[in-house]
Amino acid sequence: MKVSNVTVRRRLFIILILGGAAFLALCFRLGYVQLWTGEELADKAEDSWRRNVPYMAKRGEIIDRNGVKLAYNVSSPTVYAIPVQIKDKESTAAALAPLLDMSVDTILKNIKKKEMVVKVGSGGRKITIDKAEQIRNLALPGIVVAEDNKRFYPFGSLASHVLGFTGIDNQGLTGIEAKYDKELSGIKGSVSFMTDAAGRLIPNTTDTYNAPQDGLTMQLTIDQNIQTVMERELDQAMTKLQPDGIIAIAMDPNNGEILGMASRPTFEPDKYREVASEVYNRNLPIWMTYEPGSTFKIITLAAALEEKKVDLKNERFFDPGAIEIGGARLRCWKKGGHGSQTFLEVVENSCNPGFVTLGNRLGKEKLFDYIKNFGFGTKTGIDIPGEENGILFKLSQVGPVELATTAFGQGVSVTPIQQIAAVSAAINGGTLYKPHVAKAWINPETNETVETVEPEAVRKVISEETSKQVREALESVVAQGTGKNAFIDGYRVGGKTGTAQKVINGRYSPNEHIVSFIGFAPADDPQIVIYVAVDNPEGIQFGGVVAAPIVHNIMEDALSILEVPPREKQIERDYKYGETPIVTVPNLVGKSVAELYEDLNMNFNLTTAGSGKTVIRQAPAAGTRVDRGSTIRIYLGEDDNISHTH
Repeated sequence: MKVSNVTVRRRLFIILILGGAAFLALCFRLGYVQLWTGEELADKAEDSWRRNVPYMAKRGEIIDRNGVKLAYNVSSPTVYAIPVQIKDKESTAAALAPLLDMSVDTILKNIKKKEMVVKVGSGGRKITIDKAEQIRNLALPGIVVAEDNKRFYPFGSLASHVLGFTGIDNQGLTGIEAKYDKELSGIKGSVSFMTDAAGRLIPNTTDTYNAPQDGLTMQLTIDQNIQTVMERELDQAMTKLQPDGIIAIAMDPNNGEILGMASRPTFEPDKYREVASEVYNRNLPIWMTYEPGSTFKIITLAAALEEKKVDLKNERFFDPGAIEIGGARLRCWKKGGHGSQTFLEVVENSCNPGFVTLGNRLGKEKLFDYIKNFGFGTKTGIDIPGEENGILFKLSQVGPVELATTAFGQGVSVTPIQQIAAVSAAINGGTLYKPHVAKAWINPETNETVETVEPEAVRKVISEETSKQVREALESVVAQGTGKNAFIDGYRVGGKTGTAQKVINGRYSPNEHIVSFIGFAPADDPQIVIYVAVDNPEGIQFGGVVAAPIVHNIMEDALSILEVPPREKQIERDYKYGETPIVTVPNLVGKSVAELYEDLNMNFNLTTAGSGKTVIRQAPAAGTRVDRGSTIRIYLGEDDNISHTH
């Protein structure tokens, strides 16, 4: 078939148009690639050539409320290999093996991997500065020593359950190291270099250093000095009492800041693998649940006062030693009872029948409303992992016996952190605060505060007037009642003892108890609350005998550390027969020898030094509180030699 010239020309024209359109499209595509995506494609190409050796960020330090370092980092480099750059792998492995305490075969296996960058093995991680320098001096092709660090806890086991610890990659595993891992970790950097497809370094290219961004410094509410005192007392108690365990918490009742938290058994964060996992995984002050015993009576007391169900000073109660409730006979701890007493004495004596009566006056709905409002039955929300809820009766399960036992702290299950938070609310004016250990976040480069953790008030539970009454009653417990072993002369200490039978296999053990004491000071303006619970101590098992002295010792040092001034007014301690009372040394300076014995009133022994008719100096100084029968040393001279520096 013959094709006409017109058809040929038409076809050529179409081909020309199509060819021109294709050419224009290609030009447009090339222009688009060059002008709009060229930089992106160049970056992608560079990324395909670039290899990175990571440089870890420094984990943020952890400091106490006064700036003392509790956790920080020490340089501990890590060895990496770039397999394609290692020409003689056998000799490289042989050179590294003795320095890294690894076998040649293990190193060979790693550096023969078909990967761009590998770690030479476990022995090459977190090595010493000396080893790192030795490896760098070998100048082995394909071997890179990258900066790295590891966590160091300078005080050993101090606050170990609060701090927690980190893993081999500096990741937080327990405690606040885990809770605030993101803030502490920072952002890692790297050293990058250019290689071809075979992994060989590309000539005339430069390495690029991307600096890591270090983690923030975390300031805690913990006071290292108070924590040290607490740990000391727990260690001594473990030796003396041989208990199954001990728990201690110190808190500022006015804002929920934890000043100290410790428990036994304990561990060192650097050596956590040396103890059983339950030791480091269970932070007992927030994890352990148990029946609180009589320390829980503070809640019943606060509720009864708030609801005006009792007049502590003017209303009397007769305790025969037991009370019948719902067919059950609930006994007082004192055989034969306390007889006739005011309700203030009910509190002082920790009288179970008296508190059963207060519980009945409140009724189950009202009492359990207060218990829940004080924070029991739910987590406090403290910023440490592992907190438990505790257990309360369902209201539908509460009969007369359950109401009665709850009123004096039996049948409910609480955590220590719930207990101290609730008591803080009872004595701080009535506000329940959320406990916390984070105080502030600080930029490590500028030392400027990035964020401050503000106190978080959960709710108002009781009135200021009720709280004042609770404080006064609990001060009387320490001065006149079962808490005398927590008494500190010159300070108004309040508190409450607790002795609770342990539940073992669903039954109350007749021989094993958790004994406790919760104390605060000064009673007129509480600055610190301390709770100590001792699990199954040897010998006598009463909170006032076992736990109160521990609180006394911690409290006495803590008040000094916090620079809390003594109080002028204090309920004098009630001394029983055989106890040595505390008396005040009088001012004898300026008195004649004839006047001395009129002032001493047989409370003191007297030794003299010097000659003369007048006391010119004395020791101890006037106003000092000492045991009755202590010795006063006086120095005699003439009137013009009197010294007023005692």
